[in-house]
Amino acid sequence: MTSRNSVAVALAILAICGDARAQHASVTPSKMPRVGAVDERFQSYNVEMVEVTGGRFWRPYRDLVAPAGGRSGAATANMEAIQAALFQQRPPIDLHNSRLRKLAAALGPAYVRVSGTWANNTYFHDAAQPAPASPPQGFGGVLTRDQWKSVVEFARETDARLVTSFAISPSTRDAAGKWTPDQARKLLDYTESLGVSIAAAEFMNEPTFADQGSAPAGYDAAAFARDLAVFVPWLRQASPRTLLLGPGGVGEGISIVPAGMALHLLPSEDLLKATGPVFDAFSYHSYAQVSRRCAGAGTPQTALLPESLARTDRIEQFYAGLRDRFLPGKPIWLTETADAACGGNPWDSTFLDSFRYLDQLGRLARFGVQVNMHNTLASSDYGLLDDDTYLPRPNYWAALLWRHFMGATVLDPGITTPPAVRLYAHCLRDEPGGVALLAINTDRAATYEINFPAAAERYTLSAGQLEDRAVQLNGAELKLADNDALPALTALATAPGRITFAPGTITFVTVANAGNSACR
Repeated sequence: MTSRNSVAVALAILAICGDARAQHASVTPSKMPRVGAVDERFQSYNVEMVEVTGGRFWRPYRDLVAPAGGRSGAATANMEAIQAALFQQRPPIDLHNSRLRKLAAALGPAYVRVSGTWANNTYFHDAAQPAPASPPQGFGGVLTRDQWKSVVEFARETDARLVTSFAISPSTRDAAGKWTPDQARKLLDYTESLGVSIAAAEFMNEPTFADQGSAPAGYDAAAFARDLAVFVPWLRQASPRTLLLGPGGVGEGISIVPAGMALHLLPSEDLLKATGPVFDAFSYHSYAQVSRRCAGAGTPQTALLPESLARTDRIEQFYAGLRDRFLPGKPIWLTETADAACGGNPWDSTFLDSFRYLDQLGRLARFGVQVNMHNTLASSDYGLLDDDTYLPRPNYWAALLWRHFMGATVLDPGITTPPAVRLYAHCLRDEPGGVALLAINTDRAATYEINFPAAAERYTLSAGQLEDRAVQLNGAELKLADNDALPALTALATAPGRITFAPGTITFVTVANAGNSACR
């Protein structure tokens, strides 16, 4: 493993001598103009409802087994084998775990969204008595008071505000099929009794795939509008401080469904036409591909290609276009995202995915997306933390550095970079006049350089191999100390002049005394 000193020396030599393949331009942090701003809780995360209740969630690749069966057999049996291969029964997440709380708190302030497909048919057992051994008829899971209290206490202790959605399955409806707020009311009332309000809510999770999300048979845009006609006035009266997010679509803008997989899509455009402008903020979900476990075609070799990273742009532009047409002027929230749907790809727990993770944050902040909620905090292969130990994965360290340096004001770096280099600038968090620059060099061979007119501090993330599960900051491995203390984020001082970004590295450069008037 590379030592801290050897990396520091290498960086210094590159800075002095340059590289024959290096490309460079000049930036002026003091004059970078403001181009927008994001929510203070821009970088946020999901804890799936099924994590809270316990249940069948995406099986980690380390435990993945091939589905049993041959070329013949009943379709039902084959589907059961596939389901058994893809999913794994998991106990409820321990939201009281001190390591989990400490690491989540370090990412605060944030939003924590407790939702997901399983939330659409989760029954809230609003009683002090033990929950039933199995869910009531028509529900797929049971959420107890104690479990939801753990969510509320977790949010309070980690400086996170709650976002959720509600059950919409047939058992939440009256004899005529009309949605009733009985279950949602119980959840809201209990939350309020604990001294907390729901900050924002979607009616349901992913209505664009309603038939895969426990909605009644034949659910369409008209049915969604009828439900919203009940839900919206009820929410306004029951919890007037709660932002209504919607429609919460997914699967549009690009095609990610593998060949041969038939899924019925209910277009977000149809949903918006049917409901009218009822939402306080436009919400959508973004997955640029499906995972390998769901027959996705992505590979580690294609993960950093410009066209792969640009897929997040195409999705955002599609949904932003709908926002502009149907909810002009309303903020846009990305309430669920990761590298790949279906629990993530095998390399999502490695340094390789940190390039995509930070590039997405930088891109969407520049586009004006107000909130970006990563899926998940600590479950399956796309979790920021390991799902068994809650130890940080590379994406957690990437998230921590973003939280430390990238403030809510978005700046224009003022230069054009090669396709393999991504450059983003924000006001430096908690430093009036300061500027933070994020340089992502996805090229696996070429060095990139920037002429910097001021002294700065740099924080470079690297790894021996891009698919390593350990990551170094300026050459020193990032890991927790005794009692799960976070390591010091020690800078490498950089003199005015040329700053070099090695291949396959991610670097934050901070200038506390930049004197940028947009950052005062």
